[in-house]
Amino acid sequence: MILPQGFQFSQGSLQDFADCRRRFQLRYLLRQSWPAVPGEPVLELERTMQQGARFHRIVQQHLLGLPVERLTPMAQEDDLSRWWQNYLHFSQGGGLEALTGPGARRYPEITLSAPLGAHRLLAKLDLLAVTSQGGALILDWKTARKRPRRQWLADRLQTRIYPFLLVQAGATLNGGTPFLPEQVEMVYWFADFPDQPERFPYSASAYQADQDYLAEIVATVQQLAENDFALTNDIRHCAYCVYRSLCDRGGKAGALDEFDALDEAAPLLDFEQITEIEF
Repeated sequence: MILPQGFQFSQGSLQDFADCRRRFQLRYLLRQSWPAVPGEPVLELERTMQQGARFHRIVQQHLLGLPVERLTPMAQEDDLSRWWQNYLHFSQGGGLEALTGPGARRYPEITLSAPLGAHRLLAKLDLLAVTSQGGALILDWKTARKRPRRQWLADRLQTRIYPFLLVQAGATLNGGTPFLPEQVEMVYWFADFPDQPERFPYSASAYQADQDYLAEIVATVQQLAENDFALTNDIRHCAYCVYRSLCDRGGKAGALDEFDALDEAAPLLDFEQITEIEF
């Protein structure tokens, strides 16, 4: 299938394709809107997602230099206030510096872009820290109320795509020298579990495997005919999919307490409005 002109891949779109090819087609190719929510109760889901988005904005402003006393009044709601205080303890109590080392250069909310076949692959990183020893840590803030299992995180394409893309497109941030895979690490920090970050070191073998895997996905997408975007055989992916009723996979959303991917349920970022660092 010919992808739309200017189509850009992201970890979200590639994850959708891996989970369910029909979802990928509906969301990104047909741009099908559907009046359903990914989880219930609806009002609680909306509140939690809004607070998660606000948490990311407040942390970004703090990393850009805004003083704590100006930002704290913006974080008064129950969950948001707790996440913010946990973040302050992490960032000011030595946790962040222990991860990155002293003197690290920090780049909050930075977007990377590199070619992927005839298209581009984009990712927006919550925080990139370049250490004084030349290493690079990708930190991703997670506000889900349930801490995901390590294997679940390892299987997510975000864990593969972000380090891959930094190796591909990060030379500008390293004095013109590309990062080696062994210099890169992916770290998830959980706002409700601040002392339990999950770390994934990268490697040359992982980089090669990811490069082959992504090339295979792009080739597969382009070879599929319109009627070849099949529904997933794993109906667990349907419980939190907004298209479940459209696909006759159930009308009731899954329970919010069991939703691992809450942080990924927010609307897609408008990458056209974000300055890119390109390769």
